[in-house]
Amino acid sequence: MRRWSWRVTKLAGIDVFVHATFLLILAWVAVAQGLLQGSWAGAVGGMAFLIGVFACVLLHELGHALAARRYGIKTRDIILLPIGGVARLERMPDRPGQEIVVALAGPAVNVVIAAVLGGWLFLTSSVASLQALWASTATVASQLLAINLFLVAFNLLPAFPMDGGRVLRALLVLRMGSVRGTNVAARIGQGMAVLFGIGGLMWNPFLLIIAVFIWMGAGQEARATAIKASLSGTTVGEAMTVGFATLRPSDDLDEARGLSRRGFQHVFPVVDGVWPVGLVTEQDLLSARRSWPEAKTVGEAMTPVDLVLRTEDQLAEVLPRLAESEAPCAAVVDGDGVLRGLLLPERVMSLSVQRLDRENRDAADRSRVLRRAG
Repeated sequence: MRRWSWRVTKLAGIDVFVHATFLLILAWVAVAQGLLQGSWAGAVGGMAFLIGVFACVLLHELGHALAARRYGIKTRDIILLPIGGVARLERMPDRPGQEIVVALAGPAVNVVIAAVLGGWLFLTSSVASLQALWASTATVASQLLAINLFLVAFNLLPAFPMDGGRVLRALLVLRMGSVRGTNVAARIGQGMAVLFGIGGLMWNPFLLIIAVFIWMGAGQEARATAIKASLSGTTVGEAMTVGFATLRPSDDLDEARGLSRRGFQHVFPVVDGVWPVGLVTEQDLLSARRSWPEAKTVGEAMTPVDLVLRTEDQLAEVLPRLAESEAPCAAVVDGDGVLRGLLLPERVMSLSVQRLDRENRDAADRSRVLRRAG
């Protein structure tokens, strides 16, 4: 998601990025308004209004981030997309009550913005603007008021993983447990996605984009929760890969390429003594002469270590960091910082699949026993 985004500012210590597609929306508004009104003033006004809308969206996401910070949860960044914004939290709150607070913090910000705008319109005797929020002659302030009211209503729909859906999931988790509650919330969210899709086919094609977003988001959240539950209690040290070859920064690239051709290892940690300093993949070594024609040593071709974990870390807790990392694996060190293993995403997924299959078989066996007993 961040690959096609640019950092534009930092708020409350959180980097704010704008996705490249947002510029396309600005350009489309500029052209459309310019052609319709036949003036640059109309184009500039349209872009300014759009920026105002996304400022409200940004404050909405900042509300989520600040509420999460209250519970010790950091926010990696906030990314503005054409369909809205995303505050990428390092993890979701573990307690349902905390998740409810974090989910409602965003819409609460929009309520405050709407109240401020409504109060200003009332005090300035712009009552007519309040009576016709969506009219073409409405003022910018009244239109932004309407947008914020819409954001509150839309985000509180019980369509997981939207804000209202997260509140629903938290309430279900209190009664059903994490995995079952998330699955039920995901099914409800995907049911609403179908309704959005039908509405998109019949009235507004933009609803189709929202439907796809909700459908995919609900499915991903359900899978992530199931994977996290299956790996609960497992440490990184139990899941890491050991018995691998290492390289040194001073090793000759040609010799390292020969090593990769003789074995089945796809990624090599580069160590300085016993400490990990970089990673180099099999493909990096095979294409080194083309990618780095002047490189002679492994140190010139390696990628610095992006993610370092400790053997005692809980695997379920580091999954988001592993998923966000652009490196092919994470280096695993002991308490002294000495490299002990590699955590490969494929190894984590294999371990999760094995445990989920075992849990499904155990559940099926229990069901058969209960049917026979009945």
